[in-house]
Amino acid sequence: MCGRFSMTLSAKDLRDYFLLDEIFDPEPRYNIAPSTNVAAVRQEEGRRRLVSLHWGLIPFWADDRKISTRTFNARSETVHTKPAFRAAFRNRRCLIPADGFFEWDKKEGTRQPFFIHRTDEKALALAGLWEHWEDKQGAEVVESCTILTTEASDPVASLHDRMPVILEPEDFSLWLDPQEPQVERLRELLRPAAPGILSLYPVSKYVNKAGNEGKKCVAFSKGQD
Repeated sequence: MCGRFSMTLSAKDLRDYFLLDEIFDPEPRYNIAPSTNVAAVRQEEGRRRLVSLHWGLIPFWADDRKISTRTFNARSETVHTKPAFRAAFRNRRCLIPADGFFEWDKKEGTRQPFFIHRTDEKALALAGLWEHWEDKQGAEVVESCTILTTEASDPVASLHDRMPVILEPEDFSLWLDPQEPQVERLRELLRPAAPGILSLYPVSKYVNKAGNEGKKCVAFSKGQD
């Protein structure tokens, strides 16, 4: 799964890596949790934009936004058929930029966090979907997103059986194209990260509390604090 991540990339780094046409300067965040807003890349009228989306997808047909507490992740194996995600999968795909994400080793009754990042220190592009929702009275409008997950590969598999789908720059155009109708071509992108792409290290248990922020969340730690 992907329930916590870090995003401290500068506007310049985001523009260069994602080839953005429109961008804002996002606030650095080291411990991003569901039900908060996240930076996302989507394509509209041929232009790539960085936008802010609520993390926890609200399907356009939902009666209220409470469903978002259960939809911050979507399984890539079934995303094209599940009612909450299938419409967004066909036409509303996005990328969620990140420095890395957290996973926990829960052996022997402990919850030791690890920070997982690209070995080459480049940005992570997490595969996502976005949706536009309005309440029945039209008084509230929310644009939201989910992060797709897949079977974990090493080294994440030592901690959890699921991990976010990580896309490479050569995949961005296909994934972001809202007119791409070929479901099987899109599903081919939803694979575990290749060997050697990711590395991990232990961080302080300070990150275990979702409200904690700052560089301490991603600093190397022997795991005793």
